[in-house]
Amino acid sequence: MTKSDDGRDITLRIAQEPAADELLARSPLAALVGMLLDQQVPMEWAFAGPHALAQRMGKDDLDAHEIASYDPEAFTGLFTAKPALHRYPGSMAKRVQQLCQFLVAQYDGEAAAVWSDAATGAELRRRLNALPGFGTQKAQIFLALLGKQFGVRPPGWREAAGPYGEEGSHRSVADITGPESLAEVRAYKQEAKQAAKAAKAAAKGK
Repeated sequence: MTKSDDGRDITLRIAQEPAADELLARSPLAALVGMLLDQQVPMEWAFAGPHALAQRMGKDDLDAHEIASYDPEAFTGLFTAKPALHRYPGSMAKRVQQLCQFLVAQYDGEAAAVWSDAATGAELRRRLNALPGFGTQKAQIFLALLGKQFGVRPPGWREAAGPYGEEGSHRSVADITGPESLAEVRAYKQEAKQAAKAAKAAAKGK
């Protein structure tokens, strides 16, 4: 996936590590796994995970068939070996394996097939939402990432991505293009978290 759907070279700066970002740019499965891992850990740690996992498997890319059929205990060991690949390495190892098993069953192991022939943004969101570990928000964020940085733009993709699809926003990983935008997205997330806390406290006080 080194070239986007519209022929542009893809350069990502999400993981803030050249080798990890290069893998995300060329591997649809790595990008999906990075999105899956983006939960309760810093964004750059989550998206560096696929590269670290590939290294531990002795490969230069991830393969859905290989991961799907990997011994579960041994696969968990790849995540829990220090330094752990996630704050919750055991449960995330299980989720990554479930995702790959789903991709093998539904898309013959081809991650890009999830979006390559989606006719509309709404259809793409439904497909992403059906992936194990992808709730509505995660599906919308990944849809926005595909549209903004990978050139995957079926009709209505911005609308299907909700607020994450807005041009010029700094809400999610879809908007990270370097250290500066990473800081802006992090600041937005902090503000959103504080606002949610304040709203919760206000509701309690009523």
